[in-house]
Amino acid sequence: MSFTDLISCTTLSTHLQDADWVVIDCRHDLTDPERGRREYAESHIPGAHFLHLDQDLAGHPEGMPARGGRHPLPQPRAFAARMQGLGISQRNQVIAYDAQGGMVAARLWWMLRHWAGHTAVAVLDGGWQAWTAAGLARSSAGVAATPASESFSFQTLQHSVDATWLLQQLGSPTLCLIDARAPDRFRGQNETLDPVGGRIPGARNRFFRDNLQADGRFKPAPQLRSEFLALLDGLSPDQSVHQCGSGVSACHNILAMEVAGMSGMRLYPGSWSEWCADASRPIASGEPAALEIPKPPRT
Repeated sequence: MSFTDLISCTTLSTHLQDADWVVIDCRHDLTDPERGRREYAESHIPGAHFLHLDQDLAGHPEGMPARGGRHPLPQPRAFAARMQGLGISQRNQVIAYDAQGGMVAARLWWMLRHWAGHTAVAVLDGGWQAWTAAGLARSSAGVAATPASESFSFQTLQHSVDATWLLQQLGSPTLCLIDARAPDRFRGQNETLDPVGGRIPGARNRFFRDNLQADGRFKPAPQLRSEFLALLDGLSPDQSVHQCGSGVSACHNILAMEVAGMSGMRLYPGSWSEWCADASRPIASGEPAALEIPKPPRT
């Protein structure tokens, strides 16, 4: 049996000694980028490897964020080599966790599942907090890896869209653009991560943390399905495109929809940080109106 969306702490704890299972610690703080690495060194799930959002789960092309946003996808060859170095191949069950409600773990999940075509990857439900609350084993020991003998064959990015495509589709009645940022940032308020506040015109807001219960675990599948169907308002899941600030927390909404039994959703990896870097692209702010009129290009 393989796990493809979520896994419980109890189930993971029974598989820590399985040779074909690889656990990845993705803890990260956007305002303190080295915090996750420090916390990993202090304590982690036994046998877990660490991956850094900025260094391992994102690339660094010239012209960023105008091209690709703050966390652009890395080069496929570089990402494949990193996975292979950790001993990950198509035969492995991969489990990702973090302490950010699954936000960063979901990014790795999306990259493996929908970019590298690796089916057996899941996010630890409740993350590090649930693991420690359950009193399960922890370790501060370093973890050695045996490189895998094979790598991934990357798919074309049919599960993503770019800024050019999205600009052409703005206003289309068959597009449901879903923004995973907090409501205040969606309205263009309290923006601290990107130089311009606002949103892509026509976007609907679904804060990624709304996918979680009070204990940090995902809501039950029927509840998630009901909430996302209401957000889609008659459109199908495969008509939805997900974005956030930099293509990270948007993956959380895609994961939640898959937990709810939906499929076909796409990601805009560049997200708001790429979109707002080009002054010719329209933006909106404030409370969304029924028919949102894009603001003219900035000068």
